[in-house]
Amino acid sequence: MKKNIDLGILILRLTLGILMLFHGIAKLSSGVSFIESTLEASGLPSFIAYGVYFGEVIAPVLLIIGYRTRIAALLLSFTMLFAMLMVHSAEIFTLSPHGGWAVELLGLFLFGGIALFYTGGGKYAFSKTNTWD
Repeated sequence: MKKNIDLGILILRLTLGILMLFHGIAKLSSGVSFIESTLEASGLPSFIAYGVYFGEVIAPVLLIIGYRTRIAALLLSFTMLFAMLMVHSAEIFTLSPHGGWAVELLGLFLFGGIALFYTGGGKYAFSKTNTWD
């Protein structure tokens, strides 16, 4: 079978985008009060919590359509790194009861986003001519 790297990139974009968008829709429905309280407890301004809408709604939509993929992937990765350090820092070096990495879903989003940052959106993306597609 012939390799189709662009189809692989499309599948990765759609997978990360759709799965993360579900998290964003949940934040749109329930708000970001949990994130605001976590930030305040850490001495950070609570308005930063609204950045989650960029990382969990806007970036996933951009990944799905393949517009400015590298910027969207970087934003998604930054959001996951922030979530990992702010909310799940105690779990970073632990395993789940089933033997997986305790933050493996965050890791999948983080490293998947980094991979898309380096590959770009591929041939099946809305924007593909710019260096920062």
